[in-house]
Parts: sequence; structure tokens; C-alpha cells
Amino acid sequence: MSTSPSPASARTSGTADGAEQVSRGENVRRVRDGLGMLTAAAMRRLDEDVPWYRQLPAEDRSYVALVAQSGINAFVSWFAEPTTTPHGVGEMFAAAPPELTRSISLQHTLQLVRLMVDVVEEHSDEIAAPGYERELREAVLRYSREIAFSAAEIYARAAEVRGAWDARLEALVVDALVRGDGDDSLRSRVSALGWSGRGQALVVVGEATTRLDDVRTADLRRQARRAAGDALVGIHGDRLVLVLGGEGDLVAAATSLLDRFGPGPVVIGAIVPDVSAAPTSARAALAGLGAAPAWPQAPRPVLADDLLPERVLTGDVAARRTLVAQAYRPLQEASGSVLETLSAYLGTGRSLEAAARRLYVHPNTVRYRLRKVSEITGWDPLDARESFVLQVALALGQLDGVAPAH
Repeated sequence: MSTSPSPASARTSGTADGAEQVSRGENVRRVRDGLGMLTAAAMRRLDEDVPWYRQLPAEDRSYVALVAQSGINAFVSWFAEPTTTPHGVGEMFAAAPPELTRSISLQHTLQLVRLMVDVVEEHSDEIAAPGYERELREAVLRYSREIAFSAAEIYARAAEVRGAWDARLEALVVDALVRGDGDDSLRSRVSALGWSGRGQALVVVGEATTRLDDVRTADLRRQARRAAGDALVGIHGDRLVLVLGGEGDLVAAATSLLDRFGPGPVVIGAIVPDVSAAPTSARAALAGLGAAPAWPQAPRPVLADDLLPERVLTGDVAARRTLVAQAYRPLQEASGSVLETLSAYLGTGRSLEAAARRLYVHPNTVRYRLRKVSEITGWDPLDARESFVLQVALALGQLDGVAPAH
């Protein structure tokens, strides 16, 4: 028995298919005709319901409006050819400058997508052909999903580009600090990297554990910013250079990052008023790192100013001037024969009794004067390490023939 459809049923089926095609075409036509209404409704919603849009500069507002219009136009074009792949947010932003992604965030872009969906859904009963309202709503939901994924991809690529640029800029800034280039442009460059500029700054140097890749560097930067507030990370050969800034205890912050350095000395440069003076801290830290092997018992980390004698031995002129200014000159200008007493004490093998005999005074007088030396300079002659610092300062002052300041 034949199962082929009868002519009547074939005519009925053909009529139904034709009616469906006619209705589909009518639906597309009505959606195209409603394009102006959808665009106008979207612009009203932007003005009424999107606070950040109203706060943008006039030029950026015009571009955002253009993006919203482009999104609706692209949807209407795709709706006419639903078998094609929906165009993404790239087409929406085609008429706007690339810098617009810096004016509006990914969240703002997704808000535009939601606004477009809401506008189409609100007017679906007016625009769609009878019986095709659901098709229109489902189509705009599908299209908005594709735009959302495309937006995420575009902003991810922009973030990668900005991240790569920031990494290059950070490397240039740290390199400039290490070289001592503290020009006026430095502050603007570090500001572009997110440096807040609050509080003081210092530089920490030491051996790098391994070759830091982008992921490890980003993790170190986050940890440093949690510890100090502001941070820059740089790799110079096998050395790790950290620039820390903030209003808290920067030395404590640097100490908390000790495990991120490799074996060997870690030197903390002098604290400076702000990042523009960081080259001074960097010079001290790097000089200290070069001189640290001369003091095997040095703590880890060690302050660059605690390595002044060793830095002098390596030819560090700044360390030489610092020792003379902070130790020799104040003692030379002090009353009570403290400089003479210190010289006698150091010259007799650090013996109170021998120094007393040389000076024809009681040992308690020598002890009293040495306490004055500690009060004046901050270094205690009775401590083995600090007496060495004072002995180097004494030798430098005598070599330089420093005259009392008037």
C-alpha cells in the first residue's frame, strides 16, 4: 500500500510552509521597520537609567551612543539571516576609537548589552508579527550572549596589551632608578603604573631566586603591595630589585618579603622622602650588595647604612662622606676630649685601662667619654662591630684632614 501523501495533503503542507515563510518574512520586515523606534528607546534608556553614561565627556557619550545604535543595527541585520554566525562586540565598537575601552569598563559594556535586550523585549509585542514575539525575544537573547562573550574576549585582549605595556614601562622605570635618572618624568611614569605617591620610599636588592616570569612577577608585586602599599619589581641580571613605598614601616615590609629573594645578602637602601628620590636609595642598596661579602656576619636583610665601612673599602664616595659627616665631624666639634679619648681607646686595643693611662685620667672617665661618643654618633665604641665603624670613620677624617665647621 502506497504511503505517499495525497495531492490534497501535499497542497495543505505546501500552503502551510508558504504561510510560515510569509510570516517569517513579515516578521523580519517589521523588525527592520522598528529599527528607528528601538534606537530611540535605547537612547532614552541611556539618558534615564545609566548614571555613568551621563558623567562621561560629551565625545565619549557620543561614541557610547554610537556603540549602542551599532549593536541594535547589527542585531536587526543578523535577525534577517539567523543561520549566519552572530557578529560580536567588535562590530559594535568598530565605529568608536580603541581608547573607548579605557573610558567604559567591561561591566559598562555588559550593561549596554542588557539595555539592548531590555529595549527589544519591551517592544517585541509592537514590532514582531503576531505569533512571532517569542522568536524575537529568543533571538535577542542568543545575540546578546554572543556579544557578552565577544566583549569579554576584547577586554581580555586589551588587558593583556596593557599588562605587557605596563611590564615594559615598569622595567624602564626600575632601570632608570638603578641608573640614577630621577628626572621630572619619573613621577608621571610611576603614577601611570598605579603608584599612589603616599609616604616614603626605599629600594631593596638581592639575588633573584629563579628567572621571574610574568606570573611570578605579578604575584610578587601583589605581595609587595600588600606589605607596603606601593611596589615596583625589576630584574637586573641575577638581581631582584624592589622599590617599595607607603606610609607604614617600609623596613618591616621589606623584611616580610625576604623569602622572595634567593640565597645571599639582601640589602635595604636608605629611606627617602618619595619615589623621585629613590635613585639615592638604589645607589646605596646596590653599593651595599657589592660590599656585603666583606661582612660575613651581617644580618639578612641588612641596611645599606650598616655597611658603610665595607662600602668605603669598595670605593663608595657617598659612604665615605656619610661616615665623616655622621661620626668624625660631630666628635671633632664636641667638647670634653671625646675624639681624643676615642682615638686613645681604639689605639690601645680597646682597653679602658690602657686608654686611661695614656690620657692620665681615671678609667671611669674614659668610660664616661665613650658613652658620650655613643650619644653623639649613634655608634657604641664598646660594641665590636660599631667600634670598627668608628675606627674607619676616625681614619677617614684624619686622612681627609677635616676641619671643624664654623
